[in-house]
Amino acid sequence: MIIAVDGPTASGKGTIARALAKHFGLPHLDTGLLYRAVGVMAVRLGGDPDNPDEALAGCAFDDALLNDDHLRSEMAGGLASRASRHPAVRQALLERQRAFASQPGGAVLDGRDIGTVIAPDAAAKLFVTASVAARAARRYHEMLSRGEQVTLEEIAADLAARDARDSGRAVAPLKPADDALLLDTSDLTIGQAVQRAIELVNGRTEGGPAARP
Repeated sequence: MIIAVDGPTASGKGTIARALAKHFGLPHLDTGLLYRAVGVMAVRLGGDPDNPDEALAGCAFDDALLNDDHLRSEMAGGLASRASRHPAVRQALLERQRAFASQPGGAVLDGRDIGTVIAPDAAAKLFVTASVAARAARRYHEMLSRGEQVTLEEIAADLAARDARDSGRAVAPLKPADDALLLDTSDLTIGQAVQRAIELVNGRTEGGPAARP
């Protein structure tokens, strides 16, 4: 069984995807980390993630980079959003993601184009979203806990800019698959969001009607 979890930054999709993987006993891949690694590697090579060729060079990152805590930073997230706009970069990572999804028994993948491009035949597709205000507040408190000095306004502006880039790119834009189930986490606790996601997946994979949002 393949479960696709898509959504914008700080919507809670990563937390939900990890919880779904644990609940259903499936391996999990955070595909956003791949693009963060590309953006970071491009910069480390002296390149610019906005340049297609220099961003593509970042795809040669070593797998060990995926364990680097720096990939979780806001800077890495911004670099990922810039690098992921390029068709050549997305193509370079396409087969890597599809191979993970097609392993025996299935998998849970979260990202921005899992249900539309990577695994369009996934048994269950969730599109996890939340208001910019809710997402900014979550990211703000997360960054403060890491000792990073930011303002709520800066984070909200950055999220809005990323949303525009991710949804406006010509190749694999951020958007729900036609058959994706919407999960708005704006007013939900983590526990409530996870429980709702499990219910939606069960409703889809067991052949019954998934409960309405």
